[in-house]
Amino acid sequence: MTSAAATSERTQRLFFALWPQDEARATLVHAAAKAVRHSGGRPVPAANLHVTLAFLGTVPERRTAELQRLAEAQALACAREQPIALTFERFDYFRRAQVLCVLAAEEDSAAVRPLASALQDASAAAGFNPDLKPFRAHVTVARKVMRATAPAALRAVVWKFSAFALVSSRTEAAGPVYSVVESYPLVKTQKAHE
Repeated sequence: MTSAAATSERTQRLFFALWPQDEARATLVHAAAKAVRHSGGRPVPAANLHVTLAFLGTVPERRTAELQRLAEAQALACAREQPIALTFERFDYFRRAQVLCVLAAEEDSAAVRPLASALQDASAAAGFNPDLKPFRAHVTVARKVMRATAPAALRAVVWKFSAFALVSSRTEAAGPVYSVVESYPLVKTQKAHE
C-alpha cells in the first residue's frame, strides 16, 4: 500500500541552460521582432529566453541537491579559459513543436555540445530522465507558430556565457515562469599567488 506522503511528493520541472544577461536578451528580441510578428505565433517573453543544455523534466525536490552536485562536477570537468560565445545568425521553424527559433552558428553549437552531452549523460547515469535528443544550440523566440517560414538570416547576435544554470520551470496562467536555482561557473579562475 502506498502512503499518502509518497503519493504527494513535491516535484519540480528542471533543466540545465545557458542563461543570458538581460541586455543580451533585449538585443535578440529586437533583432527577431519582425520575424516573430510575421510568424503569427506568441512571442516568448524576453525574461524566458535561454539555451537549453539538458531538459530533465519532473524531478522530486529531494533530488535537487544531487543535481546540484552533478552540475558542479560537470562545470569543473568542462571548465574553459574563455567564456562560451554563441552567434545566432538564422531563424528556423520547428514544425512539430510549432516554434520559431534562432539557431547558433554550427561551429558555436559544436563547441557547446560536449557540455550538453556531459550533462545529459551524467544525469541519465544518476537515474534522472533527461531528454536525449541531440543538442542544437537554439533559442525559442515564438510559440504556437501557425505559419511555416523558410529558414531566414538574422542580423547576427552574440551571447557570451561564463556559467550555466540549473533552472526551475513552473506553469502559470500567463505561461511558463523560469527561475534560476543555481549557477555553475565554466571559466577557469586564476589562482592567486601567495
